[in-house]
Amino acid sequence: MEKNNKKWWILSVTSLGALLSALNFSTLIIALPDLIRGLHASMMQAMWIMLAYMVAMTLTALVAGSIADIIGRKRLYMFGIIFFTIVSLISGFAPNAAWLIVFRVLQGIGGAILMALSTAIVADAFPKNELGRALGVNITVVAIGQIIGPVLGGWLTTAYGWQWTFWFNVPFGIIAILWGLWAMGISRDDTAKAASRKFDSWGLLTYIISISGLLLALTWGPLQSWSSPVVWVGAAAFVICFPIFILVETKHPAALLHIPLLFNRRFSMGVYSAALNSLARMAIMFMLIFYYQGVLAYDALKAGILLIPLAIGMLVFAPISGWIGDRFGEVAPATIGLLISTVGLLGLAANSGAHSPYLIQAVWMTIISIGTGLFNSPNTGSVMNAAGPKYRGEASGILSMMTNLGMIFSIAFSMPIITGNIPKDAMMAIFSGTMVGLDGSSSSMIGFITGLHIVFWVMAALLLLAAILSYFRNSNSNSKSEKQDQTHTAA
Repeated sequence: MEKNNKKWWILSVTSLGALLSALNFSTLIIALPDLIRGLHASMMQAMWIMLAYMVAMTLTALVAGSIADIIGRKRLYMFGIIFFTIVSLISGFAPNAAWLIVFRVLQGIGGAILMALSTAIVADAFPKNELGRALGVNITVVAIGQIIGPVLGGWLTTAYGWQWTFWFNVPFGIIAILWGLWAMGISRDDTAKAASRKFDSWGLLTYIISISGLLLALTWGPLQSWSSPVVWVGAAAFVICFPIFILVETKHPAALLHIPLLFNRRFSMGVYSAALNSLARMAIMFMLIFYYQGVLAYDALKAGILLIPLAIGMLVFAPISGWIGDRFGEVAPATIGLLISTVGLLGLAANSGAHSPYLIQAVWMTIISIGTGLFNSPNTGSVMNAAGPKYRGEASGILSMMTNLGMIFSIAFSMPIITGNIPKDAMMAIFSGTMVGLDGSSSSMIGFITGLHIVFWVMAALLLLAAILSYFRNSNSNSKSEKQDQTHTAA
């Protein structure tokens, strides 16, 4: 296989993995009502079936990226596809909700490997002047998954049952495995570090304890109670263990987290911008699901279809912005994309009342998705180029972890807004698709609309902050701190 052609075959493998990961989340939301009935699950169990995947992805992403830098990115990526496919098959046979939550955790680990390493593998395969366009293809595939996911989930559940929202992954996974073995193989690739370097076991332990505590607090609080002992224990684990983790990482010769990366302005500003963009985007989707199912009384399938404009712009503009970033630099398209998303969110906030026409909302959602499409490809390319070949696996893991953490923060922020106006049981029933329409008085509906606007205004402010961070990632200053950034990156 010619080297010039091989990079495109490698891109096709990573794109297929990204598609599987994107479809997995969007199809399951539509299947939840049938799944609850089939497994006799409680509302709380249904919520954890969804959140377990996201939590496991967030926790695993950094570890996957760092391990990949040691044993080889392609080798671990192929393991991720195989593991994801096997767990998808087993998930369809889950005898009860508790077992399915366990399987979703395992599936999230496989998904984290796919998401964390696909970017690094593409960055290894493509030269710097083609990286943005290649990443744009990956992001376009994710947008396709978000568009067809609700429709596919609704059709599979209606025609065959909730099990097929997991089993449909299996044939695609087998194709991805065979395709990947042919295009990439599983031999130790040249990105792997020396095997003789000691593994950072203490770093791994303190990382797992601290981040698990944080994620548990952020998910348990809005679902149960912020005053729960579980929340306090989780928060205490994070507060105590995270500083220890950072201290360990500054001293270990083969650290799980390469601290000097965080002093690289181009890298850190790109990661922070991505996290804020992810936080805002998930909050928009989260609130609109309640808006369409709770306020407008649409079922889960129709609500999923109505959210398609949030992905349309990504589909068109992700490859375009990648090409622009390759030719003219990443900062301008990434920053402009965030500003466009901010404008779209402000417009959506102004047109999200109980009787607002959907067509106008769709226009503003499309504008948000155009901004997201303009931002993602060049921003990811900027982060990968800032990390350099040696740390791309870890950098991709950090980026994936922070974007997932942003999504979880958005739920932790949005849920108290919702539960301030909707009973918690009704909130869970609406989000799981087992109930449509608000049973409360019109004052509850008005309160929810007010809360929705508050969330949208806050998210618009965060997107504006993300745009500022994005713009200042490439300051031309010759200050001492900038020189330190460059020294740390080379370290």
